[in-house]
Amino acid sequence: MQAIKLPKPRFERITTLHADLKRRRTDRTISGRKLSLRTLSNLLWSACGVNRKQGPFGSLGRTTGSASNSQEIDIYVTLEEGIYLYDAVVHQLIPVVEGDWRQLAIGAGQQEGGAKAPVRLIYVVDLEKFKTAGFQEPGLYDPEIQKSYYYVDTGLIAENVYLFSASQGLAAWFHNCNRLPLSKKLKLRPTQLALFGQTVGYPEEAMSY
Repeated sequence: MQAIKLPKPRFERITTLHADLKRRRTDRTISGRKLSLRTLSNLLWSACGVNRKQGPFGSLGRTTGSASNSQEIDIYVTLEEGIYLYDAVVHQLIPVVEGDWRQLAIGAGQQEGGAKAPVRLIYVVDLEKFKTAGFQEPGLYDPEIQKSYYYVDTGLIAENVYLFSASQGLAAWFHNCNRLPLSKKLKLRPTQLALFGQTVGYPEEAMSY
């Protein structure tokens, strides 16, 4: 496996936010049709890419907010050929594990949903990043407050994915992941926690909500 340099984000279809909000939905029936590298690039940039050099507290700004701009949520991208870590700063995919592990990126009993979907995102919090946040407020070191922060921050990223998917005619589904096996496969440190997954791809005809 080699690192994948993603093309510069470029959006060919222009829609209004109102239109995207009207189309936003969860769709569990996702086909196996692969996403182009351009679409994957746009998807990941929309999720939590760098959108400005001067963000809060002097750090790079992202398309989604985070507690004190800690940027504590990492996105692991599960593709047919392997699992990659999205490096937003250089906008590329860093290889982590070779092989098709897409089934691990979904919770037990949910495997039938989008079984052949091309992309499953895994949201992982790195608690160590709270220590380097731009504003060191006390809540960053309180386990319960930390939890509220990283759950909210994950939700912000996931909603960006939903809106991007709506704008591009893609299907998206936010769900649980198989946390313990994933943690072992990704060799996560004790301060890293696998939280949720999100599947993205082209829709098949089926019910949505």
